[in-house]
Amino acid sequence: MPLSESDVRAIADYARIALTDEQVPQMAVDLNSIIDSLDPIRRIDLEGVEPTFHPIGDLSNVLREDMIAPSLDRDFALSDAGAVEDGQFLVPSIMGDE
Repeated sequence: MPLSESDVRAIADYARIALTDEQVPQMAVDLNSIIDSLDPIRRIDLEGVEPTFHPIGDLSNVLREDMIAPSLDRDFALSDAGAVEDGQFLVPSIMGDE
């Protein structure tokens, strides 16, 4: 079932992509072409194939142990900072002034 222009508008809205009315028909063609290119994958018989969560197989606890090690001195790390407050980097808020 191909994507309609209405589907494309909904996807663009969800992804917060601004499309003009002129771009929507071409985007529908492009997205349907991409979906059609995946058709050979959909034809693969996966009956009896166990789903995996990682392509390498049964991996577990691949994280290293926590180890205490020397780190940068705070004053040295902050020495080139544009702004510092209470021993931390001071950066502009991305959430507004509140």
